[in-house]
Amino acid sequence: MNKRISSHSVLSVSTPDPFEPQFFEDPTAAVDCLEALYDRNTRFLTEAFEGLGKNGVPMTRYRACYPQVSIETSSFGHVDSRLSYGYVSAPGVYTTTITRPKLFRHYLKEQLGHLMRNHGLGVTVSESSTPIPLHFAFGEGAHVEASAGDSIDIPLRDLFDAPDLTTTDDEIANGSYEPGPGEPSPLAPFTAQRIDYSLARLSHYTATSATHFQNFVLFTNYQFYIDEFCAWARQQMAEGGNGYTAFVEPGNIITPAGADKPETDYTLARLPQMPAYHLKKKGHGGITMVNIGVGPSNAKTITDHIAVLRPHVWLMLGHCAGLRNSQRLGDYVLAHAYMREDHVLDDDLPVWIPLPALAEVQVALQDAVAEVTGYRDYDLKQIMRTGTVATIDNRNWELRDQRGPVKRLSQARAIALDMESATIAANGFRFRVPYGTLLCVSDKPLHGELKLPGMATTFYRTQVSQHLKIGILALQKLASMPPEKLHSRKLRSFYETSFQ
Repeated sequence: MNKRISSHSVLSVSTPDPFEPQFFEDPTAAVDCLEALYDRNTRFLTEAFEGLGKNGVPMTRYRACYPQVSIETSSFGHVDSRLSYGYVSAPGVYTTTITRPKLFRHYLKEQLGHLMRNHGLGVTVSESSTPIPLHFAFGEGAHVEASAGDSIDIPLRDLFDAPDLTTTDDEIANGSYEPGPGEPSPLAPFTAQRIDYSLARLSHYTATSATHFQNFVLFTNYQFYIDEFCAWARQQMAEGGNGYTAFVEPGNIITPAGADKPETDYTLARLPQMPAYHLKKKGHGGITMVNIGVGPSNAKTITDHIAVLRPHVWLMLGHCAGLRNSQRLGDYVLAHAYMREDHVLDDDLPVWIPLPALAEVQVALQDAVAEVTGYRDYDLKQIMRTGTVATIDNRNWELRDQRGPVKRLSQARAIALDMESATIAANGFRFRVPYGTLLCVSDKPLHGELKLPGMATTFYRTQVSQHLKIGILALQKLASMPPEKLHSRKLRSFYETSFQ
C-alpha cells in the first residue's frame, strides 16, 4: 500500500547536462552524434535507477530525453520525380525523435544521406523534449519494476518517466497527424517512443532480438514452412554461408556461417507466440521468416511491430481455399487484389481504400514460380492463377448460411480465401512496406474437396518445399534491386515523410 501513496514530495527534476545543438553535412557524423547523445541519456537513467536506495530516499525526479534530427528548407524546388522518399516537398522545419541509433545506423545514414543530397542542406542534431521512459532506456527484455524490489517506498513513476500511450500512436503513418501552429512537420513515419514500444513487443512475440531482423520478410501460417526454412538455412551455414553470415533461431540461438550446429546447446523450453528465424546478411540484407499462426489479428500484430524496422518488402506464403472449380489442390494463387473481410484494420484503413498490386513484387513472384516449376508463359496458367484474394476473420465461414459470403466472393471475382493475406497487404500499404502474396490451394470447400488426413500429409510433403523455394527466390530477386526502385510511389500519400 505504501507504494500507491507516497509521503515524499519530489522537489526537483535531475537531467543530464544541456546538449548544444550541432549541425552536420555528413550523415555518418550526424549518426555518430545521435548515438553518443542517446547513449549518454539512457546511461543517465539506468545509473540513476541502479543507485536507488543507496543514498537514502531520492528527493528528485530523473529525466532524459530522446535525441532528434531536424532539417529546415525554404525552397519549393523539385527533386528527382522518380523518388518515393528521401526529400521534403515544401518549405518548413522537419524533425523526428530517434531511438536505438546503433540498431538503425545503416538506415539512418541512408535516409539522412538522401535528404542532404537531394536538398543540398545539412541537418541539426539536438535534444528533444520527449522523455525516454525508464523501461525503454534499459532496452529489450528489461523487467524494471521487478528489479526495483523493495529498496524504496516510492512508485517508480514518481521518479522516472513511463511510456505515454496517449502519444504513442500511428497518426503519422495513417496520415491523420496535423502539426499545431509553429510545430515542425514529421521527418519519419514513427516517433521514438512508438519504435521502442514495438521493439519490446517484437522481442516478446518472436523470442529474438530486433537486431537480428532482416529487410526481406516471409510470413507463413504453417510450421511446415518454418521446418523447411530451417533445414535450408542450416544447409547454407554448413556450406560456408553462400553469402549469408549467420542463422538465428528463437532464443537468439546463433549458427554462424561455416558451422553445422549452433554456438550453444541452449534451447527454448517452449516457442513464443510467433517465432522468428533470421538468415542474416550484411546490412540486414538477409531473410527473416515468421510463423504468424492463424488469423488476421496475429497478422496485424506482427506487421504493426516489424514495420518500425522499415523492411524493404514482406511476402505472405500460406495456404488458402480455392474458390474456383478449375483449380486443383497444390495450385498457386498470386494475389493481384485483396477483398478485406478481416475487420481488424477498419479503424486505421477503411475498407473502401484500394490496395494496389505492386509491379516489382508481382513480377518477382511470377518469375520465381516460372523458374522453380519450369512452366513458362501461357503454360504457367496450368498451375497458377492471378486475381482477388479474400481475407476473412471466421475460419469456419462455410458452416454458416453461404448465400451471403458466396455472393460477395463471386461479385468480387475472388479466386481464393484465407485469413491473413489482405491484413498483411493492408498494413504494408499503411506503413509503406512493399507487399505481396503467393498462396497454395490446400482445399476447395465450395466444391466438396476438404483435406483428409492422408491427402494433407501428401500435400504438405510435396508442395511446401517448392512453395518455399519460390518465396526465397522472389525475395532474392527483390533484394537485387536498388531500394529506390523497389519502394513504389504508389504507397506515398499527399503529404509524406522524407524517411522511407
